[in-house]
Amino acid sequence: MKCLILAAGYATRLYPLTENFPKPLLKVGEKTILDWLADDIAPAVDGFVVVTNHKFADHFRDWARTRGAQPVAVVDDGTTSDATRLGAVRDIEYAVRETGIDDDLLVVAGDNVLDFSLQRFIAYARGKGTSCIMRFREPDAAKLTRCGVVETAGEDAADPDLVLRMEEKPAQPRSHWVCPPFYYFTRADLARLAAGLAAGCGTDAPGSYIAWLCTQAPVHAMPMPGRRYDIGNLESYREVQATYRGIA
Repeated sequence: MKCLILAAGYATRLYPLTENFPKPLLKVGEKTILDWLADDIAPAVDGFVVVTNHKFADHFRDWARTRGAQPVAVVDDGTTSDATRLGAVRDIEYAVRETGIDDDLLVVAGDNVLDFSLQRFIAYARGKGTSCIMRFREPDAAKLTRCGVVETAGEDAADPDLVLRMEEKPAQPRSHWVCPPFYYFTRADLARLAAGLAAGCGTDAPGSYIAWLCTQAPVHAMPMPGRRYDIGNLESYREVQATYRGIA
């Protein structure tokens, strides 16, 4: 199994830091954001694929050379500006096609740091035998309209983690469960990507594919076992630098 890292964004809200430098390679403590993720995941996968844009591709190729023996493929999606980006779902489809991935696949956003190990999520997904996401409870109703909101079967159901519905940025959220950008796709569900795009699933947020997929096949949602630090702007980056202590 490989891990696909989504790193094709332009991080315009972090300018000037990211005007000519990719957000996943910013330092948090002694390591880059991307190294925190990759060091945690590495024992559970047999290689990484980083999908990025043309503007930052050489930065990621330089990073790949620091990763030692474990293979890292860098896929350039050819875009050069925020206005021309493909969107996360099309980037996933493009990277899978370019590298010939034909296996289960962990997909993660390259701009988050966590205080728990994603190996727990991989173990959970393998135990379920389905494509899986994570979920955490967001009490702020206003924030829900800017997130991927998940409905599950619930604690009283025979399969409480089963995803019944997911919607990106809903005007009227139907639950307080939010999906962070970490996804485990089975080989069979990865092969449905082209069908999902043809059916009109959204392309900007990676959760848009899950919103379509859960209408076609079982998807489970693991409660997130710790905290996620989402680096979206300069203020949040400074907060993470001040507070992050690594994976527990």
